[in-house]
Amino acid sequence: MGWLADETGLEKCAANFVPLTPLSHLNRALEVFPERTAMIYGSIQRNYVEFHARVSQLASALKERGIASGDVVASILPNSGPQLEAHFGVPACGAILNAINTRLDVDTVTYIFEHSGAKMALVDTQFLKLAEAACKQMHGTPPQIIEVADPEHGFEPGGHYLEYEELVAMGDPMFDWIMPEDEWESIALNYTSGTTGKPKGVVYHHRGAYLATMGNALSWQMQMYPVLLTIVPLFHCNSWTHPWMMPMLGGTTVCCRDVTAKAIYDAIADHGVTHFAGAPIVLNTIINCKDSDRRPFDHIVEVFTAGAPPPAATLAAIEPLGFNVTQVYGLTEVYGPATACYWKPAWNGIEGQERADIKARTGVLMPMVETVSVHDHGHEVARDGVHLGEIVIRGNSVMKGYFKNPQATQEAFEGGYFRSGDIAFMHDDGYVKITDRAKDIIISGGENVSSVEVEGVIAAHPAVSLCSVVAKPDEKWGEVPCAFVELKDGAEVTDKEIMAFCRERLAGFKTPKRVVFADLPKTSTGKIQKFELRAVAKLLD
Repeated sequence: MGWLADETGLEKCAANFVPLTPLSHLNRALEVFPERTAMIYGSIQRNYVEFHARVSQLASALKERGIASGDVVASILPNSGPQLEAHFGVPACGAILNAINTRLDVDTVTYIFEHSGAKMALVDTQFLKLAEAACKQMHGTPPQIIEVADPEHGFEPGGHYLEYEELVAMGDPMFDWIMPEDEWESIALNYTSGTTGKPKGVVYHHRGAYLATMGNALSWQMQMYPVLLTIVPLFHCNSWTHPWMMPMLGGTTVCCRDVTAKAIYDAIADHGVTHFAGAPIVLNTIINCKDSDRRPFDHIVEVFTAGAPPPAATLAAIEPLGFNVTQVYGLTEVYGPATACYWKPAWNGIEGQERADIKARTGVLMPMVETVSVHDHGHEVARDGVHLGEIVIRGNSVMKGYFKNPQATQEAFEGGYFRSGDIAFMHDDGYVKITDRAKDIIISGGENVSSVEVEGVIAAHPAVSLCSVVAKPDEKWGEVPCAFVELKDGAEVTDKEIMAFCRERLAGFKTPKRVVFADLPKTSTGKIQKFELRAVAKLLD
């Protein structure tokens, strides 16, 4: 099918077929954008000639230290220059990068070291104790630790390990990169931060990473020479593949080690940041920050937000400050974002709550994805804004599978799609709207309650900074909504006032029956850890 009658002599060869890999973006940038600034980290700025040379030195040094093609090199690093270099330098020597969440506990890091078989670990001084404790607990051979000191941010080298700069100095800046022979070769191994059981190792291939960079740039309407601030951790879906994307456009990556409103405003004002991505909590940080942390800027900053559906109230509050927010949706298993809520020209002129409600949609498939749909029992649900099903995804930016876990891989791909576990409906125009994770739906007296819907209402209260709604066991109803609320600084409100506010806007069975004021537990990517809140809710009277 699709073949010419006679294709004699027509076949793949060196001239017409080169495996897709995001490494090509940086090689091209060396030729096309040599003098443009590639990265900024603190006082360090490097153009593409310098950055490419550093990556080459790292790749060369890794090979000299015994890292071979197919080996895993772990990193426990913040958003920093070395972490950015590792995203290119590790695969450039044929190895696979395993960027580890810096907030994990010792037992989990031990498991990841063992399960991945990491041969080496690049570890920031700040996290050395974590890595050392994990190595001591291991049953197998621990990875060789390379210390990544950061004196500029107060982390001097300890002197017990080979230091990163010493390692890089050993390498050859003219090293001939080991490019993939097959674009299905693995480029990264990312462990999901699962709330139950052991984390699963999600395997990315060069092809998927390359196509994800293309799709992200198109979906973000990026032009040449963007300036990206790394808010999404580089260990989280490789920061949604954004580090690999920027050289394609001759862009500048500004590494943000500590995410604060001041750091964000300073980066925008000092470096002309045009884009950043982050969870809704980042938007709240900007909305609620002190006036002294704000700095003026004269352009619109484009923002991708994901991790949880942003409440309409948050979207309404952030845009007047100079930020245009687009909601995206995805998972580690699909290289980060797979859908975006593209704004339609027909919606121009819509303002206020209606505009915010539209922007809170989950969106439609991005260019590198073949299919995003909502299925119920294997069939797409009616596009009526009512019928619920599970979001399913198919395309080149779906993971290879779970490392050393064929059963979980088979379950995830059942029916020929990646099954997300997220519950949603579809509007008549095909836009998806997520309502909840399957495990987060609250079933109260036989009625389904979307925690996201209740959270959206509570977030609109002027005293509320953040909120999360979970199921609380109830003898009569089985489950009832329980709201955990984090207030703005200086705000005062009672639980009864929050419940009354909800009752005016929601059906009675959706109104929280308990409101708890507390600081909400969050992951390093800003997601609220609902499993912890569910555990607390079970103990409430």
